[in-house]
Amino acid sequence: MRKLLLAGVAIATLFSGSAIAADMRARRARPVYKAPPPVYFSWTGCYVGGHAGALWATKDWTNVTPGTINFGRSAGSHDLDSWLGGVQAGCDYQFGGGFVIGIAGDYAWSDAKASSAILFDPASTIRSQIDSLTSITGRIGFAWDRFLGYVKGGGAWEHDKFEIASPVLALSVSNTRSGWTVGVGGEFAFTNFVSAFIEYNYYDFGSRDHTFPFPGEPVVAAIDETKSVLKGGLNIRFGGWGKTPVAARY
Repeated sequence: MRKLLLAGVAIATLFSGSAIAADMRARRARPVYKAPPPVYFSWTGCYVGGHAGALWATKDWTNVTPGTINFGRSAGSHDLDSWLGGVQAGCDYQFGGGFVIGIAGDYAWSDAKASSAILFDPASTIRSQIDSLTSITGRIGFAWDRFLGYVKGGGAWEHDKFEIASPVLALSVSNTRSGWTVGVGGEFAFTNFVSAFIEYNYYDFGSRDHTFPFPGEPVVAAIDETKSVLKGGLNIRFGGWGKTPVAARY
């Protein structure tokens, strides 16, 4: 009887072990599904686009003609405001934590004009005109998926025309002057390829001397300028989006 019981236990153990092994083989054979890592919008890539807006500038004129009785006196100032329209291009790089750095350049056309009477010579006038505005800036920001908030800063260039008109003669000069700019803005990506932005920029071009070649006695005027620009635009973006997973942010 004991031998029969031992034989029965051995047979049961053998069959149960075979069943377990078969079940393990079946489990190993089943494909294991793994969800792909989440892919979030990335600002890495380059873009081109256009913008439109408005500018507000102040031109302060000072007479700095050597040896004249009015040397150092203010000739007056005037405010210029106008539309603004142009193009831009740049590239961005987004780090895993959401920080974004980039560089961009833009060029805009304008038709801002203003004039005023010379304070110490009311019969004569001074006139200013802004034709174009260019900047090359770097920016740093933080992205919340498809929204990017940023600050920017860099160099700026402006093409101006100036005129002094007396009762008998009017002379003008034009030049391109350099300065600096800082700004703040926000950008939203509607699709992987189209984004819209709005931003404010402050420009400072300092004071520059301009010589007006009046016959016999050239007139030198130091012209100081600051400017504000509010603009919005669209960008066509390409390269980099959706190719690698970006870490989720909570």
